Amino acid sequence: MSKFFSIIPCLDIINRRVTKGIKFKDNIDMGDPVELAIRYCEDGADELVVYDVTASAERRSIDFDMVRSVAEVVKVPLAVGGGISSLADMERIFEMGAVKVSVNSLAVANPAIIAEGAKAFGSERIVLGMDPIAGADTNSFPSGYEITTRGFRERSGKDAVEWAKQAVDLGVGEIVVNSVDADGTRSGFDLTITGLIAEAVGVPVIASGGAGSVEHVRDAYTIAHADAAIVAGILHAGVITIPQLKEGLRTFGVSVR
Repeated sequence: MSKFFSIIPCLDIINRRVTKGIKFKDNIDMGDPVELAIRYCEDGADELVVYDVTASAERRSIDFDMVRSVAEVVKVPLAVGGGISSLADMERIFEMGAVKVSVNSLAVANPAIIAEGAKAFGSERIVLGMDPIAGADTNSFPSGYEITTRGFRERSGKDAVEWAKQAVDLGVGEIVVNSVDADGTRSGFDLTITGLIAEAVGVPVIASGGAGSVEHVRDAYTIAHADAAIVAGILHAGVITIPQLKEGLRTFGVSVR
């Protein structure tokens, strides 16, 4: 685990508005992405993630104008994902000021893009986003988790842990584990799959999907051994602020910036 556990707000964007749903369904409007990006940077976010969440499902390119508008105000490391389909897309996003790009559906369909991106820009800039779903037949999927793509809409036929290991071999420098089952529920991260992947790979692993309390974030660190946690809905809704979350973590002995 890294010396400091990182708190990473995530902006899931549809039609240039931040939204939040449960398992990407019944999404509600949570605000303007630029305004939220400014607030979270001022509040002490360690990084920020922006996802164009319907780009892959709609088989279109990421909204570059939206990315640019957010990148212009962000004062912390920015990662961008959703609808990235080529090295040219990656380069364009980096030119806007992002430090990382996240590939998910594209990487499943074309794993070579990971190696190409790592060679062109460095492994530390290529993030694998993965959306595992629990309950898979362990005869076919030894971890019990299968990777889904296109916003949870399609099954990939890939075992989550094996895919994580393959992606690292190809050059991924970081992995975001977003639980399909926990996404938006505020019932806690899926510590099982997050822990399995953290144990299996030698790159930073970020827990995502399900944050509902300080205790949930603590457990991602102490039980699943994640290096960071993505937090979204509870921040957007004002349930907790980043300073409150970090102070709560400190009381549990978790080192945060």
